[in-house]
Amino acid sequence: MALLLFIYVSIGAFIGLSIYRACQYAKMPLHGRWELYPVPKEPGERGHYGGSYYEELEYWTKPRKVSHMGEMKEMLKEMLFIKNLFVNQKRQWYLSYSLHLGIYLLGLWTVLLLVGAIVELTGTPVVAVNTSPVTAIIYYLTLYAGLAGVALLTIGSGGLVIKRIVNNAFSKYTTPQEYFNLLFLFAVALSGLVVWSADPAFNYGREIFKGLITFSPITANAALTVHIVLLGALMIYIPQTKMSHYVGKYFAFHKVLWENEPNLRNSKMEEKVKENLSYKPSTAWSAPHINPGAAAPEKK
Repeated sequence: MALLLFIYVSIGAFIGLSIYRACQYAKMPLHGRWELYPVPKEPGERGHYGGSYYEELEYWTKPRKVSHMGEMKEMLKEMLFIKNLFVNQKRQWYLSYSLHLGIYLLGLWTVLLLVGAIVELTGTPVVAVNTSPVTAIIYYLTLYAGLAGVALLTIGSGGLVIKRIVNNAFSKYTTPQEYFNLLFLFAVALSGLVVWSADPAFNYGREIFKGLITFSPITANAALTVHIVLLGALMIYIPQTKMSHYVGKYFAFHKVLWENEPNLRNSKMEEKVKENLSYKPSTAWSAPHINPGAAAPEKK
């Protein structure tokens, strides 16, 4: 029962801390607006050549059009394929994409395990050969998604650790915490492979979800217990680290890179700008102009 409660806590902590992180980002002050173009929210050709609504004569008197489809397309390119890394660091992209694609597939695998557990609770076993083609499809999709996901995650996390050690340029910029993060992911993936080697059909995953749904104790051997503890600890840890960029990317794109909302009179943007201009530094810094407790520097 203790293992079951730990899984509940891990899932709750991951969701709760991720929401808390998103709330923190949402409350942050306006960024220093750089007016970088092109931005995909500009409709038509402007979104491609780097134009904007500001090009129009007396733009403040005209309705502004925003392409949400353009934003969505760019976000999907970044989320699904890590486009910016591919364009700017193609050699780094292969291992990083392996890691991220492994996580995506394991996310799909988790959903399939949940669906399989619900199907089995209705009395239909999820096996390779069944009178129902639907359960066979769930069985094979779970098998391929789980195996491909854990293999890619192992290759990506392990490969990035090695690359950051042997590549002189990367090693200079890699902090101890970044090594720890990658090794943590690698340990979870490796322990998952050990568990899978004794149960290639991932039946243990469906049994865990059935326990979670019915609030029933989980039966686990030593290898599965270690894997669950590592995975649960990772879920609690991720939202508190830079690995929580799955939350921050939305704000990085929509509130920094693509934020070009005009600052018009009596607009919400004007209110935000005024509010942000009223902020005063609350903490000390070495620079005298930012230290609220220091005397003003003498003029020469």
